[in-house]
Amino acid sequence: MNSQTTIDYIIVGQGLAGSCLALQLLQHNKRILVIDQYDEHAATQVAAGLFNPITGKKMSKTWMADTIFPCLFEFYQAAEKITNDKFFYPMPLYRPFISVEEQNAWMGTSEDSTVNKYIERIYTAPIDGEKVKNDFGGLLLKQCGYLNTNKFTAAVREYIRQTGFVLEEEFVENDLKMEDHAVTYRGYRAGKVIFCQGEAASGGKIFSWLPIRPLKGETLSIRTGEQVSKIYNRGVFVVPEIWKVGATYQFQDTTRAVTEKGLNELVEKLHELVKFPFQITGQSWGMRPTTPDRRPILGAHPESDLLVIFNGLGTKGVSLAPYFSGVLTSWLEKGTPINKEVDIDRYKHYNYDGNLLR
Repeated sequence: MNSQTTIDYIIVGQGLAGSCLALQLLQHNKRILVIDQYDEHAATQVAAGLFNPITGKKMSKTWMADTIFPCLFEFYQAAEKITNDKFFYPMPLYRPFISVEEQNAWMGTSEDSTVNKYIERIYTAPIDGEKVKNDFGGLLLKQCGYLNTNKFTAAVREYIRQTGFVLEEEFVENDLKMEDHAVTYRGYRAGKVIFCQGEAASGGKIFSWLPIRPLKGETLSIRTGEQVSKIYNRGVFVVPEIWKVGATYQFQDTTRAVTEKGLNELVEKLHELVKFPFQITGQSWGMRPTTPDRRPILGAHPESDLLVIFNGLGTKGVSLAPYFSGVLTSWLEKGTPINKEVDIDRYKHYNYDGNLLR
């Protein structure tokens, strides 16, 4: 390429963050270049794509659920129409109770109007008795389901090819050149470059000072002849149709490989949850990009507004990416302020070695 191609934005990375942002910008008729080297162990490729408004060990309403869940349904359903593909699967989620006390506690919680909109039904006796262990009944949740993340990112990439530019190669930081009001990269000239690299951001120079830390997770793929119409989730989740089981949370293990420990943990917890027979057909690992406050990071580098980041989606990328890609797009295009809880400015007290300043 001898002459420069002028575009609006360069997006580095096309996982959940980069894919959602690309769709948002393309819907605003922006010209974009996406640079992404496929990695089978990227968090998006390994993820089961689960979304659930009631999460955690304490099963509480997830942060901003009333805002992000209507957004994600609208966004992914629109994305299916735009890309002419299918990857979004709403599905009820069932969490067995482990005691009468837990059952009673949820009977009380269900009276809370801020929570009961997500509860389909509370069972005080076992259901699906041949499939799942639930002697005390369980909680059936709605507005749950899964995104087939592999199909989603593949469909978005094909759409980008039709309407923008794609470089399927590793991003080389030294080839990014800064000018007064633009950046250039290998024959492309853009107004801004947006980094959506997940945990790989720590390997570069530009945003390595941010406290984005990898959280390793392992998953299993299984095969079974059982017919299941809901997601089971207690200790591990089991997502039917794609038959993924997960996930581990290995805070100390940064080895880039599957482990016997991870396998044993998942199998043990799966046996505690389901009754149906299964065969393990695969095991994988990935690194989630997490932050100290479990909130995404959006905004411009403190030294240049040409350099922008969208990262830190952690374990809830499917839920968070649609809404916050919209927040970032509004900031880029209209100057709309970014929520303080996710603005990069909250980490301005970190130095460029990633250490907290005292």
